[in-house]
Parts: sequence; structure tokens; C-alpha cells
Amino acid sequence: MVPGYGYKTRAAGAGCMLSEACWGRKAKWVRAMQDFSKIGRFEEIEEILRHLPGPDEEAAAAARARQDRLTKPRGALGRLEDLAIWAACWQGREIPRSDRTYAAVFVANHGVAARGVSAYPAAVTHQMLANFIAGGAAVNQICGIQDADLRVYEMALEEPTADFTQGPAMTEEDCVRAMAYGMMAVEDGIDILALGEMGIANTTAAAALCHALFGGGAEDWVGRGTGIDDPGFAVKTGVVRDAVGLHADAAAGPLDILRRLGGRELAAITGAVIAARMARTPVLLDGFACTAAAAVLHAIDPTLLDHCQVAHRSTEPGHDRLLKRLDKQPLLDLRMRLGEASGAALALSLVRAACACHSGMATFEEAGVSGPDRD
Repeated sequence: MVPGYGYKTRAAGAGCMLSEACWGRKAKWVRAMQDFSKIGRFEEIEEILRHLPGPDEEAAAAARARQDRLTKPRGALGRLEDLAIWAACWQGREIPRSDRTYAAVFVANHGVAARGVSAYPAAVTHQMLANFIAGGAAVNQICGIQDADLRVYEMALEEPTADFTQGPAMTEEDCVRAMAYGMMAVEDGIDILALGEMGIANTTAAAALCHALFGGGAEDWVGRGTGIDDPGFAVKTGVVRDAVGLHADAAAGPLDILRRLGGRELAAITGAVIAARMARTPVLLDGFACTAAAAVLHAIDPTLLDHCQVAHRSTEPGHDRLLKRLDKQPLLDLRMRLGEASGAALALSLVRAACACHSGMATFEEAGVSGPDRD
């Protein structure tokens, strides 16, 4: 475990607290996790990024060929076919697996919350952590009905990040430590990983990240978040504008922008996306804050998010703009804006359905059904 962070984990529906001894299933992955905990500088993260695996084109081609032989008109399952091929491509196998699905929710506090950018006080972050552990949140129910593991990770709630209108939210060491913590959450053997977050004021951090990474005006990225009123919206927009202006000249690339304007839970998501790529694990990103955290990697190299799908389109207006920038089409559009991996967990069922059809449907030959090239 990364020094300085506590964590709580819960398997959805089982009510069991898991100890640190449960981390990792193979000695190789345990060693890799220990290596993650030793990472201390952005240069080390950047070195990892230079050696990440790419898509398995052979597996993708085999999966595509299988789709064309299944008992249906070619393309009749639409994006379900695309999802099956995407999962095959990144797992590196013709028949992708979706038996072990896993939702990870990272929880942290933001110093900028004291600026009045949220309709809720920062104390709600800690209260919601207790709610997750008690099984009372929406994501608990969504994971429970499909037997998906849910893990919730607490990130130094009693020590919020610094107010980024006054200086950087995190030191480089703290940001890298949070990224390493997220990397360690990606256990060996996960088939599909859903990522999400919880932290009062994190849509403010997400808006600031996007504004700094992709330009435009603060008003292009700021939304109502937890439901702030008009005066609160004006304050939030001003905070984002001022913070990005403060750090614009000093920021030395996307990772430095993350440590200046992000939060620990967002940095952890960035780290988890990296580790999932290392492990060849397909990823479902939740809403605006989660996608903004992953977008830090897109700003370094757009191909770094090829193993990720965006689970849903949030009603936060900045999310739609961000999706266009990332060239990502969300799987769902249900007017959701809750966070906590709720949309990502819901989209797990789509990926599982896609994989089930891909693996379980008969081919034309197996079923004795005339294919498109037969009489």
C-alpha cells in the first residue's frame, strides 16, 4: 500500500472487508505493485508510458472474422459487435472474457471546496465513503445486480489537496504517489475495469484540467456539478478561470497540470488507466471527472486511451465538449451526473452482453443455418 493512504474495499453484495493480503493473485503482479509504490517522479511515469503495449491486431482480426460467421446479418448487433472486438483486441484473445468485472471508486477531498464551488460541504465526501462501505450508494446496487466486484479507495480524506487558486493542488511527490495508488488498484486477472470517483468539488478540478489542457474559456467547461445555483455557478466559473490563469505559465506539461489543478482521486484514475494498459485490461470510464482524469494521458498521446471506452455522457456540459475532443462516443446517454462509477458500472452489463454474444452464439456452420453466401 502506498504510504500515507488508508483504504477500504468492499465486494459488492458480499459485505466483506478485504485485507491488503488479498491484493494481487500472482507473485509477478505483486512485485509489479511493489514497484509502483516506489515511483516518485513524473520522469518514471513518462518512462512507463513509452513502453506500454499496443493493440493486438491479430486477436482483433480473429474476433472480427468470428463476428462475421455468427448467426446474424453482418453488423446486426451494432456497437455490441464493436465492443466484443475491442475487448478481444485489448485482452489479446479471440474470445474475450467478462466473468471478472471490477469497479474501482477513488475518494478524495479538494481544498478548493472551501471557495463555495459545490452545493454540498466537503464533509459529504467522508459521509459518502461510509455509505459506499455500508452498501447504500447507487453504485452498490448496480454492481450487486450483476455480481461485479466493487472496491472503494480512501485517499487521505483528512488532508485535502491545497486550494489551487493559491498554488498547486499537490506536490509532484503527492501526485505521483496518488497515481501509484491507482496503479496498484488494478489487480491481475480483471477482465473489464470500470473506473469512477467521489469527491466534493471534483467537477471544479475536472473543469480546470480540461480548460488548461484543451483551451477554450472557463465557461466552456464549468457545469452545475452537484446542483449549484446561479451565484454559485458564477463563483465556480471564476475559480476555474483564475486558477488556470495562475498556473498557465508555470505548468510543464500534462502531468504537471494534473498535479497543479487535479486531485488525488483524479490522479489515481490516471494511474489506474496506465496500469490497466500494462495489464491488457479494457477500461470503462465514468462521467466528466473520470474522463477528465484520463484526458491527461490523451494530451500526452491520444493513443494512450485506445483501451478505454467512455461509459456514458454526463449532463455536465463540459463532458460533451471533452468527448468530442477525445473522439469518444459514449455507450449510454441517460442524463446521469452522479459520478461514483455509476455509469461505468451500468455499462459493464453492455460489455458482458457483447462478450456473451460473441462467445456463445453459434456460427452458421455450427447451427446449420444458411449464411449470406449460400443458396
